[in-house]
Amino acid sequence: MNIETISAIALGIGLSASTGFRVFIPLLVAGIASHFGLLPLGESFGWMGSVPALISFGVAAVVEVLAYYIPFVDNLLDSIATPLSVGAGTLLMTSVFPAENEWIRWIMGFVVGGGAAATIQSGSAFTRLVSTGFTAGTGNPVVSTGEGVAATGFSVMSLFTPILVAVLLIVLMILLLRFAYRRMVKKRKKELPTFSNVKTE
Repeated sequence: MNIETISAIALGIGLSASTGFRVFIPLLVAGIASHFGLLPLGESFGWMGSVPALISFGVAAVVEVLAYYIPFVDNLLDSIATPLSVGAGTLLMTSVFPAENEWIRWIMGFVVGGGAAATIQSGSAFTRLVSTGFTAGTGNPVVSTGEGVAATGFSVMSLFTPILVAVLLIVLMILLLRFAYRRMVKKRKKELPTFSNVKTE
């Protein structure tokens, strides 16, 4: 595997994982980069750099960003953001994955890109729930701003330093998965009956 292939895979991870913060910002960044020749996409994905696609991505990105600043609507959006981010992550990973076989590209796009997007999005949703619980939603705009900056920053940086961004995001995903695993184990331990709670006949 040469450096170009590694860079392409890293680029796909960076863009797809960024959809976990915001769905349409990475799509818009990728579309703009493709439109100006900075990002070579697969033959069947050239439409992403077209003017109609850029307008659609741009409008959707603005609406998405603004909607996350509306109290309680942001939590509602998280419930539909997961499947959208998985779809967007799959699309972005597939569009840059260096494989001639279409089936392999889409499978890898879904597994790697969709998985990365779902992991990051789950972490974002959990952060918002914690913020809502502790601040009654007043701290959510700070979380939303951070997510918007992260989505934009990681997407743009992926175009120029894809390997570095991919490493950072992979580390973040590992930390999120470890945290989720520990919470699951802790919850199971609480649900297990203890000897003191078992009544003897």
